[in-house]
Amino acid sequence: MRKEYLPTIGLEIHIELKTRSKMFCSCKNDSQEKEPNVNICPVCLGHPGTLPVVNKEAVRKVIKTGIALNCKIAPWSFFERKNYFYPDLPKGYQISQYQKPLCENGFLIIFGKKIRIRRIHLEEDTARLVHPQGADYSLLDFNRAGIPLMELVTEPDMVSAQEAKKFAQELQLILRYLDVSNADMEKGQMRVEANISLSQKLKVKSKEWGTKVEIKNLNSFRAVERAIEYEIERQKEILDSGGEVIQETKGWDDKRAKTITQRIKEEAHDYRYFPEPDLPPLEIDTYYLEEIKQEVPELPQEKRIRFLQEYGIAETKIETLISNKELTEYFEKSSSELIRWVQDKNLKDKKGKLLEMLANYLIGDGIGLLKGKPLKEKLYPITPENFAEFITIIEEKNLTSRMAKILLEQMFKTSKDPSDILKEKELVQVSDETEIQKLAERIIQDNPKPVKDFQSGKENAIQFLVGQMMKITKGKVNPDKAREILIKLLKGSK
Repeated sequence: MRKEYLPTIGLEIHIELKTRSKMFCSCKNDSQEKEPNVNICPVCLGHPGTLPVVNKEAVRKVIKTGIALNCKIAPWSFFERKNYFYPDLPKGYQISQYQKPLCENGFLIIFGKKIRIRRIHLEEDTARLVHPQGADYSLLDFNRAGIPLMELVTEPDMVSAQEAKKFAQELQLILRYLDVSNADMEKGQMRVEANISLSQKLKVKSKEWGTKVEIKNLNSFRAVERAIEYEIERQKEILDSGGEVIQETKGWDDKRAKTITQRIKEEAHDYRYFPEPDLPPLEIDTYYLEEIKQEVPELPQEKRIRFLQEYGIAETKIETLISNKELTEYFEKSSSELIRWVQDKNLKDKKGKLLEMLANYLIGDGIGLLKGKPLKEKLYPITPENFAEFITIIEEKNLTSRMAKILLEQMFKTSKDPSDILKEKELVQVSDETEIQKLAERIIQDNPKPVKDFQSGKENAIQFLVGQMMKITKGKVNPDKAREILIKLLKGSK
């Protein structure tokens, strides 16, 4: 019988901060620069005799993140030298924080569960190693060296790959709302490392944890989930067969869908931390802290609750809207205009329906018009006011879905007001019943076979006749009304 195990998972997440300059010098902060070694200077290259100067904005952004994640902010902190040798480390040490991080003892709620955050500290990023294909050497690009890097370390509170993935997703969203980082995992702006161990459920109460295995540099949420799931199963198989899990550092091979050993790690590395002699300690006074607190916006979880109460739209749609800050802001501006119109027209009973329609069109056809292009600050060439007016026109004019789609496409192409396009394109619905009946009589006369099929019991044949009506009117007739009149005529002439 297979033993039952409880996974214990902790995450270490590195985030490149969104600042104009690097952490300790005035070089441009641009890790995506294609030309190698252009954003460099003697300071970030670690030349002898150079002196670092702290990037104040980077400190501010870490504190802002700590406040958003319920951390205790250190009133006094300092930088240290983390000593180790690696080719991508210009100085032979990294300026980081160890004893006194800026933020400690925070938490983030995931699936209704509190995941504790041990610390958030500030350091500098390393250079980038480039390995030319087929070459027996590596190259160094120092553009990334010295970029402000925030490291967040959780407590080992997660017990599944899904929890770890959700934590990383929610963190990314918060970072974007705070505007502290773009946190694009594919671009290396957010890098996740997972520590996983397994212990028998019987031993959990006595806190006899299993041997920890670390998986480095996971660069997508899918990779986070798959790598952890794989590692849990791998460790289970070893333990079930009577073997021992070895403490090691692994990488994730996405193509082969397995973890790969990088190095065996029997003991913790001695980094010989000591205070950075060229930088003074950081003192965070109460006034400065209160000032930063005022900059923290409404965060995703608060927004979810408010959207549900204020707009009453489906939770799945709220999640889609919340997942993009620009899209959320666009929706709020449009909904504000729409609610004003509802109040002016005294149509409060239709508020919920119209807000749901706004969300549907914005998430569906609206985003579809972007054709895969990224959501920018100016989300559409359609103003939020015009998008709201578009919804009111659908309601007032009782537009068919085809007409609404044509109208939205024209708004996207021309940036014109929907009412002007409506007049120009003559997108007026055929609503006169006499006119619809005349068209229906003509369709019945011109299509004897589907008429005969319907009258002999094949009710699906009516769809063809309704389609003919939509074709003749170019989608300007309500399909339900067309169906109703066609059936009435067919049954009357049987």
